Amino acid sequence: MKKVVVGLSGGVDSSVTAYLLQQQGYEVIGLFMKNWHDDTVTISDECPWLDDSNDAMMVAEKLGIPFQTVDLSEQYKERIVDYMFREYEKGRTPNPDVLCNREIKFDVFMKIALSLEADYVATGHYCRKGELEKGGKTIYQLLAGKDDNKDQSYFLCQLTQEQLSKTLFPIGELQKSEVRAIAAEQNLITANKKDSQGLCFIGKVRLPDFLQQKLKPKEGVIVEIEADKGFYLNETPSFNSKLEELTHLSKKFTYELNDGKVVGQHQGAHYFTKGQRKGLGVGGTPEPLFVIETDVNDNIIYTGQGKAHPGLYRRALIVAQDEIHWVRTDLALQSGEEMKVMARIRYRQALEPATLYQTEHGMYVEFENPQSAIAEGQFVAWYQEDELLGSGVIS
Repeated sequence: MKKVVVGLSGGVDSSVTAYLLQQQGYEVIGLFMKNWHDDTVTISDECPWLDDSNDAMMVAEKLGIPFQTVDLSEQYKERIVDYMFREYEKGRTPNPDVLCNREIKFDVFMKIALSLEADYVATGHYCRKGELEKGGKTIYQLLAGKDDNKDQSYFLCQLTQEQLSKTLFPIGELQKSEVRAIAAEQNLITANKKDSQGLCFIGKVRLPDFLQQKLKPKEGVIVEIEADKGFYLNETPSFNSKLEELTHLSKKFTYELNDGKVVGQHQGAHYFTKGQRKGLGVGGTPEPLFVIETDVNDNIIYTGQGKAHPGLYRRALIVAQDEIHWVRTDLALQSGEEMKVMARIRYRQALEPATLYQTEHGMYVEFENPQSAIAEGQFVAWYQEDELLGSGVIS
């Protein structure tokens, strides 16, 4: 019997994952990751990790599998929380879920599982794993989950071949409704439990409250930029090379205070992110205001009216050379090469046609259609058909 350690989170997906593996004849062990201690920043009064760990324990009891809790809060604080604070301070928008998978679940947690002599780690992610032979070597594929509505491959876009080789995704072939039905049939306590929201494993956190622990409030102004400003209407220049064109297309707009009019106050530019609409507290405009740029050095938020505001859109982005990650290392591009892909810049966004251009200094991703709110610090992930090939941090 092969041994599998399941990350039991106290939710329905990981509960059914454990049940299915047991049915498939694996020896299953349930581990609950405790990643957070500070209950002052969670929204609910009750302590979410305690409820979750109790639910996870009851599922393990019901299935008759060994269960224990591992405290990873020190590593979580160091690798996820501190990183988030640093990124927000720089005016970037990190993605804690992608990082949590890369740094915690498939690194720290996986090492613990392997120290228990497990053959595999399994999670309740909606994605699938494929295998193919190439040059006498097994290559692992990260494939989208069958439930289009729940596909979570984007969150796993930083996994390596090594990590994939030791991972199982038992619910990737199922629809969410089927997962709930299995949980109900087996009388698992998590069958009707709502999906968790908020930061990976922290429970429901108010992000501004969370950030305010470290990033002090600092009053600044909100400036509105009109959509018909001259710098949006520039004629497309002619380019001497593709590189010149890509540099132009990926360049973001820069603003100064006197480019627009002051319409309100805010408590810190580092609490806001591009594309954000809520939390500005400015009313009375014909269309809602969206954040089009944040300037953390001068502590100014630039906004524009309506989701079609030209300040929100760009056709291309760049990923720094050391931030490019190929899940399929065998397909990695060399300088001067290009590749047609489908790509997304955030979870749940529909895949968009794009071309990757590898240069000496990094990789450009040029989209067929302009993309709204390309935020530095987020991940762009690229696919061919339903396979995620790689990803990178938007710079």
